[in-house]
Amino acid sequence: METVFPEGAPRVWDVVVVGAGPAGASAAYAAAVAGRRVLLLEKAELPRYKTCGGGIIGPSRDALPPGFELPLQDRVHAVTFSHNGRFARTRRSRRMLFGLINRPEFDAGLVEQAQKAGAELRTGVTVSRVEQHGPAVPDRRTVAVVLADGETVLARAVVGADGSAGRIGAHVGVKLDQVDLGLEAEIPVPPPVAEDWKGRVLIDWGPMPGSYGWVFPKGDTLTVGVISARGEGAATKRYLEDFVARLGLAGFEPAVSSGHLTRCRSDDSPLSRGRVLVCGDAAGLLEPWTREGISFALRSGRLAGEWAVRIAEANDAVDARRQALNYAFAIKAGLGVEMAVGRRMLALFERRPGLLHAAITGLRPAWNAFTDITRGSTTLAGLVRSNGLARRGLDLLDRRMAATGGTAAARGAAPRSAEGPDTESVDDPVGEKGAAAPATPETP
Repeated sequence: METVFPEGAPRVWDVVVVGAGPAGASAAYAAAVAGRRVLLLEKAELPRYKTCGGGIIGPSRDALPPGFELPLQDRVHAVTFSHNGRFARTRRSRRMLFGLINRPEFDAGLVEQAQKAGAELRTGVTVSRVEQHGPAVPDRRTVAVVLADGETVLARAVVGADGSAGRIGAHVGVKLDQVDLGLEAEIPVPPPVAEDWKGRVLIDWGPMPGSYGWVFPKGDTLTVGVISARGEGAATKRYLEDFVARLGLAGFEPAVSSGHLTRCRSDDSPLSRGRVLVCGDAAGLLEPWTREGISFALRSGRLAGEWAVRIAEANDAVDARRQALNYAFAIKAGLGVEMAVGRRMLALFERRPGLLHAAITGLRPAWNAFTDITRGSTTLAGLVRSNGLARRGLDLLDRRMAATGGTAAARGAAPRSAEGPDTESVDDPVGEKGAAAPATPETP
């Protein structure tokens, strides 16, 4: 669909979205479905590869556009947990826990939904800066998006979804207080190996504080990765190599090997500046403990698109500021609360990974909580609010951290301008289907 501008009038878009990942595509869809003139800019050509495990949990599914068909590569019904390759145990569910996708197809599908809603897409476009004052800006209701080739695109509102190292976050002044390094390999495997992993993922609590690894099966390919705090690059690389080796996968050549940094916002980090909003990774919005970002991108992107429409309609700076503050309130009241609980869970995980491993593999309430969160019937924050035991445990952790002067997760910081009993647990003494296990029983 081609956008029509009034004859003789300046070509000004209602909303320009920078970045066509899940956050940007969701923002573009939300603004376009409201009937606004929307331009979606992406520096790469689509589809493009993104380093990502590709797990689609309940909150991600619930935030998708109506009628969107997930390009699932597998449906997960079992999870093997291990603690640095030991104490492996598999827990199963009769109902699907979550789905697995490849990001190129998933992202392209979201962009297609935005286009169907009326958004216009331009790929191969790099944004060099955003200006809200100066000669490139014709009036106070307009933002100038300056491209690398010198072209200027005008908009009534801009949504930054160009990643945590993008230009729009820098313009807004996003501040980050947790940075982690993720390394990942896409490993093609023969049919017998793929069949062994079908419907089951592995989560390994790693050797460095706050680290963990994963195996996500996607047809004839296994996505294998690890993540830990930035600054432990050599140890993280060694963890991935050891992880792949003990899974028996070292003899298979990866089709893709990649790495990326995940960045969480600080509590006082801005989410807007003038008529510019940020969402997803560009805003540092992701779950601090698991570093899950797709659901945060989809949900924050939708909110950004909705509030960008209101900012585009604002006739003056005061009204625009009011709408931007409403967007920030919506983010902080929802995703911000989840992030706060995630930071507390990360602090616990960094100090006592064996405790969490024992709980989730040995206690039915902990496993049921895991299934509720992955299916989307609750969130981590909702669970803590509704579960007195979980709340008291985190309160105790907070007191102990305060007494020892510890913090939740100020690591690698780089600031810049109720499911029923439908589950069963299965012990896995030999590291079922590739998960390493101890030769003799041990207690975490």
